Amino acid sequence: MRNQIIMSMLTGATVLVSTLLGAAPARSAAPAQSAAGVDVPAEFGSDWHDPVTAAPPVTRPEHAKACEVTVAEAQFRDFTPYEGTYAPPAGCGKRWSKVVLRLDGKVKGRQYDRLGHLHIGGVEVFRTSTPQPSPDGIAWSVEKDVTRYSDTLRAAQPVEMLIGNVVDDTYTGVLDVKVTLTFYVGRPTAKAAATVPDRVLTLQGGNTLIAPRNSERVVAEVYATGSGGGCEEYWYLTVPETAPYSCKAHGGPYREVQIEVDGQLAGIAAPFPTVWTGGWSNPFLWYVVPGPRAFDIQPIRYDLTPFTGLLNDGRPHRVEVSVVGVPEGQSGWSTPVNVLVWQDEKSAHVTGALTEVRAGDLANSSTYTPGTEHRLDTEGSHRLTVTGHVDTSHGRVTTTVGRSLANTSVHTWSDGENPDALDARWSDDETVTVDGRGPARTTRTQRSYTMDGTTTLGAGDRLRTVLTLGDRATVTETYGGRRTAWSRLDDTYTGDATYTAFVPRDQRHAVGTTRERYRLYGTGGCYDRSLVSVQGVLTEDRRAC
Repeated sequence: MRNQIIMSMLTGATVLVSTLLGAAPARSAAPAQSAAGVDVPAEFGSDWHDPVTAAPPVTRPEHAKACEVTVAEAQFRDFTPYEGTYAPPAGCGKRWSKVVLRLDGKVKGRQYDRLGHLHIGGVEVFRTSTPQPSPDGIAWSVEKDVTRYSDTLRAAQPVEMLIGNVVDDTYTGVLDVKVTLTFYVGRPTAKAAATVPDRVLTLQGGNTLIAPRNSERVVAEVYATGSGGGCEEYWYLTVPETAPYSCKAHGGPYREVQIEVDGQLAGIAAPFPTVWTGGWSNPFLWYVVPGPRAFDIQPIRYDLTPFTGLLNDGRPHRVEVSVVGVPEGQSGWSTPVNVLVWQDEKSAHVTGALTEVRAGDLANSSTYTPGTEHRLDTEGSHRLTVTGHVDTSHGRVTTTVGRSLANTSVHTWSDGENPDALDARWSDDETVTVDGRGPARTTRTQRSYTMDGTTTLGAGDRLRTVLTLGDRATVTETYGGRRTAWSRLDDTYTGDATYTAFVPRDQRHAVGTTRERYRLYGTGGCYDRSLVSVQGVLTEDRRAC
């Protein structure tokens, strides 16, 4: 029952088939005002507060000259992409301290959540999903720091944008969006400049990379999303063939996004369990406060620097991404790749070698226990360590990248998949050590994702979903063993919503409370914001720090 409802409430039609640090989260069109004393209706009406997230806005340089360029402006009614041409800003040069992308959207009527992407010069600079509208209409906005794509933005480029949509007599919402880039003149700080690559490359023919021969650092970013309206849209609920559940996957729900270079495993990562704005059978959870990362889908980043010596031979190399656990022959995952390259400007050719690739056994077990309450216990883990060096104009630099993944989940359901519950945790710990030109520099990132929820269809077809999501990460930087910087993120969402299923929207009598608290603190300061919405009304917007 649960997944039958999900299939009708989520994205329906096939959508696009196409870490913490580095990309600023989405935000609302304007800071929400104090909600004290607002009137809360007994149930959801025909309109509600525009979508808002607790995540911080993108910071901007003070007193810097700025230029704005419109990149795309379109109304998406079907799967026809917007195509245009980007031109750099005429009055702001070609060196910027920051570049900020902004999407402004509006939609009204009835519509599913949809996935979208924006490509500039073939580079995927933005991936997003959409909120679900009220009959009276909503407006929303997303911002993202895209300074790292400056290499692409310095020249005229073709633009392609698509938010696949279906508009008919039932689903009437036309997605009206405008995307701009704002360029801030000036030089970034030394630390910020170090995060901006010299080149941004795409894979030719889908999987071929030709790197500059003087590369000294290489990072791949993969916008991995499970989507398309099928079971891979909520892969964390799949079960082995032996279990009586509507979504099957031979190995159960464990997923791992892998990247290979010339057939050699080069990176592993846990995908973020994104919940779109129709997820868990209950759009009333997400009308005002979406789940973490839903509007600004962050890429997985793989440090491929140990492979740089191999990539610098001037020859084409095969770079391929795959998702462990997807049933053979089944679609549903999109994994576009950008390759960010830092070059040694004083060398025409940087030589080097890959010295070690040590991969542990991939552990993945799902144990099904039958009974009045069906139960699936899943445990998965994997480790990978890669080391290589490059001989640069400033000496030999050795880079070691270690990554450790783990996933545990307990999925319980009764006959008819009612109730249906999941308690899951994912960890993705990464350590990058760079040794050369002085003491070793180490960056350790510990990521943790959590999902704990239950959906129940009760008397009178009242469907209730209670759900908590967590997106957490700790980053520590050391130099010569001494800590030089740190940050900690804790983005927690909780929701509880109930409505009458299988009836027209105006007969659903929906109620729901959603909360988000986003905390980010460390060497750079503190940010703390909390939101609460009740029946679509924003009742709390509180800032701390």
